[in-house]
Amino acid sequence: MDAARPYVLSLFRAVVGLLFACHGAASLFGVLGGAAGTKGGTIEAGTWPGWYAAVIQLVCGLLVMAGAGTRGAALIASGSMAYAYFDVHQKLALWPIQNGGEAAAMFAFAFLLLVFTGPGPVALSRLYSRGR
Repeated sequence: MDAARPYVLSLFRAVVGLLFACHGAASLFGVLGGAAGTKGGTIEAGTWPGWYAAVIQLVCGLLVMAGAGTRGAALIASGSMAYAYFDVHQKLALWPIQNGGEAAAMFAFAFLLLVFTGPGPVALSRLYSRGR
């Protein structure tokens, strides 16, 4: 089990990044069911905070998934999800299960973990760091 730990970390990073990027793609391009509450639609470009959140989700999600700039992208993603949780969800009820903020809370903590652990051994950043 211990020998697999770094590779499972890389798998965790890739899956979390992919899922996050899917949220951004849904909001920006109307794929995968579209933006939440739009019945397959998109978020209007430039609207605060939804459009900016979707851009962060797509870009940071893809970077984290690939393992390129993982710590920085994860820090931005974690902060955006913490903001989403406290600005949108927490004011509705105290607990995430009551306020619909489970995904925001889970993403915030998953990305916070990646800030401290890094990308793991299977990452794009490992390819270009070996050449130095």
